[in-house]
Amino acid sequence: LSVVTAPILFLLIPIIFFQIYFSLHQWTAYLGDWWQAEFVGLEIFGDVLGDPRFYWALVRSLIFAASSTLLCLLIGFTLAYLMREPFRGRGLFYLLFITPMLVVPVSIGYTYEMLLVQKGPFNQLLSWITGQEIQVSWFAERIPAFLSIIFIEVWNWTPFVFILMLAGLSSMPKEPIEAARVLGASPLQIFFHVQIPLLRPVIVLALILRFLEALGEYPKVWSLTRGGPGSYTETMPVYLYIMSWEHFNISKGAAVSYLTLVVVAAIVYVCIRILLREKRALEALYRR
Repeated sequence: LSVVTAPILFLLIPIIFFQIYFSLHQWTAYLGDWWQAEFVGLEIFGDVLGDPRFYWALVRSLIFAASSTLLCLLIGFTLAYLMREPFRGRGLFYLLFITPMLVVPVSIGYTYEMLLVQKGPFNQLLSWITGQEIQVSWFAERIPAFLSIIFIEVWNWTPFVFILMLAGLSSMPKEPIEAARVLGASPLQIFFHVQIPLLRPVIVLALILRFLEALGEYPKVWSLTRGGPGSYTETMPVYLYIMSWEHFNISKGAAVSYLTLVVVAAIVYVCIRILLREKRALEALYRR
């Protein structure tokens, strides 16, 4: 074993062992010693797969990750495109744009919880803009609560996409763009037929990294809604936490974590295939 792999295996093997053990044995914190837990085989996995709450949590996680990722890409790419050329005050704007990513997620959650209370600053701002009294219960109603956590996720992680897009735009070769201008291409044609194809690997990478991170988002969702109202903002990490540490059903939590691992592994496999395809497409583009 190498110096790098040995510590990793030393840390991972106990975790994997206990995860397997607990997922195959019926044990909660109330049932005494864990090593005396009853062996039930795959029964716990069957219970999880028969629980509609598991599927709803998975669907919410996918919707949350997909919508926040697309919005991050749209806003981050727009900001990066506007910032691609040097101008006075560019450094200040850059600092302002990346600041949300530097804030601790739990602090973001509790700050927005204060801003979005029914009689808080955000509703007052909307009332002032519309000229009507608005008192939306952002965390007490289903749709506003879900939209709120998506908005806050976008605010927090758009800077990440912005940095990737700005790096891609800054490193883009000038020759294809200049050649397109010489041939009489319009700015819109250059954007869609030259710049976007050259940026596709960066765009795909940003989408994949952002989507995978959003799937595992826990601190902000928990600090804002704790999965409520009801379970309408209960994503997979929140569902896993509730099963394991609020219901103290460690065995079910272990089974949920393995099933989640299977879903994420399938998504990662697809993402790797997409990245390899984009790499080959970019290499073919440069060979022309």
